[in-house]
Amino acid sequence: MNDYYWDKLAERAEAYLARPSPPEPNSVPSPCMSLCLMHPSAAWCEGCLRTLPEIGGWSRATVQEQHEVWVQIPERLKNRRELEKSKR
Repeated sequence: MNDYYWDKLAERAEAYLARPSPPEPNSVPSPCMSLCLMHPSAAWCEGCLRTLPEIGGWSRATVQEQHEVWVQIPERLKNRRELEKSKR
């Protein structure tokens, strides 16, 4: 996987998480990176590291649920990078 997308996702997560909390209604951006490729065994998107239920339910999720996905992205990103390194 190209680190470019993960670096951009990390930057976006850092910027989002630096914003004042709690988030305002309708103020949580989607983590989508326009790289929609599901990991076959882990069941997450390789671009945004969300699961299919998170992706499919994003527009119906509460602001708090959306915020929680962003909170989890740095840890998911760390785990995903470690998994990639272990394959080398």
